[in-house]
Amino acid sequence: MSGDSGCTRTSPSVGSPSDNEFLPDRPRYVCSLSPELIAKAREELQEKPEWRLRDVQALRDMVCKDYPTLGTCLDDAFLLRFLRARKFDYDRALQLLVNYHSCRRSWPEVFNNLKPSAIKAVLASGFVTVLPHLDTEGRHVVCIRPDRWTPSNYPITENIRAIYLTLEKLIQSEETQVNGIVILADYNGVSLSKASHFGPFVAKKVIGILQDGFPIRIKAVNIINEPRIFKGIFAIIKPFLKEKIANRFFLHGSDLNSLHQNLPQRILPEEYGGTSGKLDVAAWNELLLASEEDFLHDFSQLVLPGDSSPSEAVMSGDAEEKQSEERLRGMKPQLYYCY
Repeated sequence: MSGDSGCTRTSPSVGSPSDNEFLPDRPRYVCSLSPELIAKAREELQEKPEWRLRDVQALRDMVCKDYPTLGTCLDDAFLLRFLRARKFDYDRALQLLVNYHSCRRSWPEVFNNLKPSAIKAVLASGFVTVLPHLDTEGRHVVCIRPDRWTPSNYPITENIRAIYLTLEKLIQSEETQVNGIVILADYNGVSLSKASHFGPFVAKKVIGILQDGFPIRIKAVNIINEPRIFKGIFAIIKPFLKEKIANRFFLHGSDLNSLHQNLPQRILPEEYGGTSGKLDVAAWNELLLASEEDFLHDFSQLVLPGDSSPSEAVMSGDAEEKQSEERLRGMKPQLYYCY
């Protein structure tokens, strides 16, 4: 992500497939998709290569007209992420882009000073990583292990920062934009005290980002080794999930054979009955930390959380947090019952 973030130019020919001719100051988009993925994008995402740049320009024009002070990057490659995530529906892609920025501005604890070097402790713990091999659909598998987190070391928001940066890195790939990702969450050893940190306020924020505030397609969420307490955790999460996403949750318990029906053994580490060796987080951590300068440059194109009506955001957040805390108090008996 790079380039001019202001609305300084309007293409004289929005209907033309070669709109980049009118935008010499922006990086020229070059498609890196294979012929197979181009065909998949056409079928699943309604992406027509011959009109791709016209669609990007249409979204750019909508941003400049309706949200001229949004403070977003307007490069082709960046806007294309949002079009693909919403199957080239202009209105929905625009709303996703606006939500992307709203999420970043409304949660400063997560988005201020967001860079890989700031979350080294989380990366070192192995809380989140990406498996080295793709699944049969060409999707990356994001592995999350809550038991690796010690709450006394740092707040839960640090984990969310690590997950967010992981997704930002993955979505840079056009292949991921088309294929989506899969999540593998291992809840082994998650206690009631640890689960209590993930209350309705945090749940609503995280789900809001993943469903409506980030341009990535989550195709499946595989939960393994979930304890009885997970029933209470899922009771907190489910009201915020859209039906389509809720249907993509698969609870396997300790049944690895069930997991292997969704994720092949050849891509899984030994810890999950796979054949790809021990789970090693070092390679992904190295890749993410090596991207520090890229992230600093990319995020410099966006308005920071503190740059836009902070008082209003804080007031709104305080009210929302108070309401969520009340809901959490009502749910705690259910959590204890499940535990």
